[in-house]
Amino acid sequence: MIHSWLQPTWQRLLELGDRMPHALLFVGPAGLGKRELAEALAARLLCDAPRADGHACDHCEPCQWRLTGNHPDLMRVVPAADAAAAEGEGDAPAREPAGKAPSERILIDQIRALQSALSITGHHGARRVVVLDPAEAMNVFTANALLKLLEEPPAGCVFLLVSSAPRQLLPTIRSRCQQWHFARPSEAELTHWKAQADRETQALLALGGGMPLAAERLAQAGGGALLARFVRDIGGLQAADVLRLAGQWEAWLKSKEATAAGFGLPELSDWMQRWVSDLAAIRLGGRVRFFPAQEGALSALASRMGVAAASGCYNDFTQIHKASRHPLSLRLVLEDMLMRYARAIAGARG
Repeated sequence: MIHSWLQPTWQRLLELGDRMPHALLFVGPAGLGKRELAEALAARLLCDAPRADGHACDHCEPCQWRLTGNHPDLMRVVPAADAAAAEGEGDAPAREPAGKAPSERILIDQIRALQSALSITGHHGARRVVVLDPAEAMNVFTANALLKLLEEPPAGCVFLLVSSAPRQLLPTIRSRCQQWHFARPSEAELTHWKAQADRETQALLALGGGMPLAAERLAQAGGGALLARFVRDIGGLQAADVLRLAGQWEAWLKSKEATAAGFGLPELSDWMQRWVSDLAAIRLGGRVRFFPAQEGALSALASRMGVAAASGCYNDFTQIHKASRHPLSLRLVLEDMLMRYARAIAGARG
């Protein structure tokens, strides 16, 4: 499915025809549908008889291979922890050794396996497609291994890279790809989307950064209940309650509910950062962006904060969020995060 806000981009891709470059880099905020468009383009490129609207027919032999997850000329390179890869089609991601959590990075072994697969002649015609998402999940060694393929691409192979953080990519990777920048939906497009979304999903749009698909994924993961608890806990936090709440949040993040929703410290710290961002915005005369339904509570909290405390707390949480995927101790990180927040709303910053 190509969403309405992506239709202009889809049409421009179709107009390339035989001028399709060997590597495209889809760039834009998360939650816009970049991956979905990349998958649609991959399906078209491998289809024997695309429809008049440019989409794959879903009936020919290559389409049937793709739909059953067995197309030998469609290769996906994603982190092992990517839930979309576990549920999607095509090659399974590389696995971590027994006892280790699935990697959230794209591993160099995956690129080596890709190199080996591409050294073999395609199974159905000359066209092969590689979808790599997210491209920023590569470290420098993995990226350099991919660079060799981009510099000397196998005949007929098209690389589709997807990224929400292109600045984290090597400049040499970006320079080897034709970049396609995805714009945010217009107000008219968001109005149309809201008319079809349920109330809970609509309520999560702001927290999803205004990205419709981010709001849909959050709603499907039980985001409404998670958000209600977060707002209740953080909105009424007192300094004396920091250690108690840190213990409760530790149990919350380890619960079956949170685990099933994919809600861990990275997601919680992101929400904390966005909550403080709204507080800082109010102190600086701006508008609430992520928690509009809680504007009253945020305004009351912001009135207790100095501008320096609000800005400093936001900077603190930016650093905490960056390190949230590899905490030394979940409990200590939660205590530190909540203590910094409690000091900020008390009008001081240590």
